[in-house]
Amino acid sequence: MPDGAVLAARDGDKPERPGEPSRGPQQDDKRRAGGPNMQPSRGIFGIVTAVVVVTLLFMALSAQQQGEPISPNQFKVLYNNKLIVPDSVVIRDDAITAQKREADGKETTVRIALNTASREALVREIIAITDGAAVSKPQSYWAPFIYVFAPFVLFICLLWYFISRGLRNAGAAGGMLGNFGKSRHRTLTKEMTGVTFNDVAGIDEAKEEVTEIIEFLKNPKKFTKLGGRIPRGVLLIGEPGCGKTLLAKAIAGEADVPFFSISGSDFVEMFVGVGASRVRDLFKQAKDSAPCIIFLDEIDAVGRRRGGGFTTGGHDEREQTLNAILVEMDGFNSTDGVIVIAATNRSDVLDPALTRPGRFDRQIVVPLPDVKGRVEILKVHAKKVKLGPDVDLEKIARGTPMFSGADLAAIINEAAIAATMLNKEFIEHEDLEEARDKVKFGRARKSRKPDAVENRATAFHEAGHAVMQALLSDADPLHKVTIIPRGQALGATFSLPEKDRWGYGAKWLKATMRVLCGGRIAEEKATGDIGSGAAMDIAQATTLARKMILEWGMSEKLGFVRYEGADTKEFFQQDKDFSEDTAKLVDGEVRRFIDEAYAEAKRMLEENWSKVEAVAEALIKYETLTAEDVSKIMRNGMLDKPTVGDLLRAEARKKAAEAQAANPAKPEIRPDTEPPPGVLPTPA
Repeated sequence: MPDGAVLAARDGDKPERPGEPSRGPQQDDKRRAGGPNMQPSRGIFGIVTAVVVVTLLFMALSAQQQGEPISPNQFKVLYNNKLIVPDSVVIRDDAITAQKREADGKETTVRIALNTASREALVREIIAITDGAAVSKPQSYWAPFIYVFAPFVLFICLLWYFISRGLRNAGAAGGMLGNFGKSRHRTLTKEMTGVTFNDVAGIDEAKEEVTEIIEFLKNPKKFTKLGGRIPRGVLLIGEPGCGKTLLAKAIAGEADVPFFSISGSDFVEMFVGVGASRVRDLFKQAKDSAPCIIFLDEIDAVGRRRGGGFTTGGHDEREQTLNAILVEMDGFNSTDGVIVIAATNRSDVLDPALTRPGRFDRQIVVPLPDVKGRVEILKVHAKKVKLGPDVDLEKIARGTPMFSGADLAAIINEAAIAATMLNKEFIEHEDLEEARDKVKFGRARKSRKPDAVENRATAFHEAGHAVMQALLSDADPLHKVTIIPRGQALGATFSLPEKDRWGYGAKWLKATMRVLCGGRIAEEKATGDIGSGAAMDIAQATTLARKMILEWGMSEKLGFVRYEGADTKEFFQQDKDFSEDTAKLVDGEVRRFIDEAYAEAKRMLEENWSKVEAVAEALIKYETLTAEDVSKIMRNGMLDKPTVGDLLRAEARKKAAEAQAANPAKPEIRPDTEPPPGVLPTPA
């Protein structure tokens, strides 16, 4: 069980394993400004827009040429009223047009249609009306053709241009697949990332290792002078949320070079050969933009060990992509100025050809932060929020063992949200405590009202854990205990480790197993019944016992031997390196370890049963107790402090007195003896 893990969760969550998270030369300006993948896109939207604009233009011109149809008599009335511009009357083959003056001063076109039968008579009549001022112009034979066929010709030309352009691009990237073979990476610059080493905390050793890469990108001649060769590839290994991607962005920001970022899953598509084509395209663009950094996130998506599991064929798409990566990394020269950085949290499944020297020469472990690192990470994220004077980041760091950088960032963010919802001016320490519990175990279910019997069983369960943790000096110190439901648990007991624990001693493991047994023992003694609330305790105790025997050689009967099998996640089958007789012996030792812890815990609780009862009654009354509260109860048998209900009633009396003093004419308002409905205590 990792440090600070919940010891008394009345739920069926999966056990947590020890050591695992608790839960969770410079290029020119032109090339920088617009890399190969930063060209503006021209898709079908551009084609449709161009065609629509041209069509509307021709329609407008055609409508302007046609004009408003009128009769010869209307033309005569308009001309006699001087509403027709004299010099605008034009006689054409198909119509007579003129410009008409409108009331607002504008001019519009009017038109008298002509046909073969009436043409001569209408022309003589118009000439007579205008006294020969009409002008005769021949009709252009090209105009009808242009009006009718020009939009279609333009559309065909645009369509042909884009099709031919697409075919040219497709020829270099997978044939008719077109852009499927193009790399889908993002090109980031220093201004776009905005991340430097000042934003990375808690992983000082990893930052020191990548400093050499930054120096090479800034001054490559410094390394080639003595004949040295910079690593071609750097593999970042660490648990999720430890800052692998953030560290890669910081490298790009510090080196001030282009940063090509792509995920391993972006290489693989439903089309065979697309992944390898995208790899070749990515490395080609990177060499053209050198010096630069290629960042392959989650490389285990395409870099898994070949021939493992069910993918044994040589034509597997993922294996073709991996082969392309291997070939491209072999094609690097020391002067190319391209460095590949990959990140993964499953380095054990990567292909050996990928991690050998010459490809990913350097493997940098990005570990979970220790206490000092957690304090630094909290300080980095705390710069963005307002903290109150009572905030103790070191205490929060001590209470968050095995937390990743992402978890710590979530704590600061959740605390800021909680303080905002309560209309506070700044974040208080209790907000950070609540945020930590929320990130690790879930939101407190304040609206859930357990019945008295269930609440009493939970109180004794948690009291058993708390008393055992206070009595055992080898166990982690108690932090607080609560019976407020949170997440899947009806209650929880929290520890506050004095230091980070990277190894596990037998004394601590045995003490922890006794603490885990304390909940079931106290619950059974108080209620005469046992429930399912100890499921997580049983799972954790069993996991610890099996690890002590199979991996850590802490069994006298089995000795200094490792019986745990190798990692078989790739083969979907159990790997067991011992016989059936040894398996029976292992099962017997696991049972013996747990039985000894159970018997010792039962003896200690029976000797201190009055303390367990006092802590349980205090939990029923106050719901949440700190380590200081538990210590006082175990010394004096009682705790003298107001409950949440007492505080609410006192506040109500204070407000009533203030209201009475402000309005003495009104009758005295006496607050109820109970707090207002809907008011619930805070678990902090």
